Amino acid sequence: MIPDMLLRLAINRLTVRPSEKQTLEELVDSEEFFRALTPALLSQILGRPIARMESRPDDLLRRAERDLSFLRARGCHALSLYDRRYPAALQEIYDPPYLLYLRGELPAIDRPMVALVGTRDPGASAAIAARTLAGEFARSGVAVVSGLARGIDVEAHLGAMEHGITGAVLASGVDLITPSAHRGVAARMLDRGGFLLSEYAPGVPPVKYHFPARNRIISGLSRAVIVLQAPAKSGALITADYALDQGRDLFVHRAGIEGARGAGSAALAADGAPIIDSASEVFREWGIEMTRDVRAPGHADRCVPEPRSAEEAARRRIELVRLSISGEASR
Repeated sequence: MIPDMLLRLAINRLTVRPSEKQTLEELVDSEEFFRALTPALLSQILGRPIARMESRPDDLLRRAERDLSFLRARGCHALSLYDRRYPAALQEIYDPPYLLYLRGELPAIDRPMVALVGTRDPGASAAIAARTLAGEFARSGVAVVSGLARGIDVEAHLGAMEHGITGAVLASGVDLITPSAHRGVAARMLDRGGFLLSEYAPGVPPVKYHFPARNRIISGLSRAVIVLQAPAKSGALITADYALDQGRDLFVHRAGIEGARGAGSAALAADGAPIIDSASEVFREWGIEMTRDVRAPGHADRCVPEPRSAEEAARRRIELVRLSISGEASR
């Protein structure tokens, strides 16, 4: 049975695996049932030993009530696997998030996403490359995804938001922006049509083991993962591993393969990851030709993929007409 949102929020606060939360959803059909959960009953349901519950079910329900109030007050959403807004690409991965907490708006379902990841301490050339590459993708209508961390992540967000949509996947609740210095960046991302996404409930702080789990979402959302610069033990290499496991395209950028800062990137290239210098090389790998879009007054030129279907071509014509009309009205 599919429970109501309050029960979903309470189930999501249990410290069990996402797939196990889905199992609980199929059985827990009331608050009374949820309150009756014990380690012994959880062990029986999940088929593995559960030594203890970190919080009593009553406490989890009270936290779920606060979560629901937060979502309503902030205009946020909690997307289940049954929600049509839950990203289809993410549904395909092993152990997809049970719930996704969303601030802002996800890109349209037919709009691809690309992940740009790398070290928190990049060299100047890699940082510039992250901004430039993100801007190229954003201008072409591809949403850029990263983790809002220092270094490559924030450079990618900054480069993308100047020309299009960018979104961040957090290792904390969507109400906790870390580092705090990036709160302004997050606010601008949302103002410009981007999004913040997390599988962790509001108020949950980032802890070490959240970051690898977060990385599987970054790659899972994306058609391709591009490592700008990564040392030998970078967390970006975890994202690269997830990309390969999930069947995503993996690239490394030429600006970040030299020296100790790029040792991890160089290893990926040695293992066969293509080295790129620009977004156009990724599009060529995808078999997409880039054409120059019509320039509308007040809008910058942007490259867009050549339509691959009659339906897409029709949507493109409608968009061009809309831009043309809006341009005429603004004169």
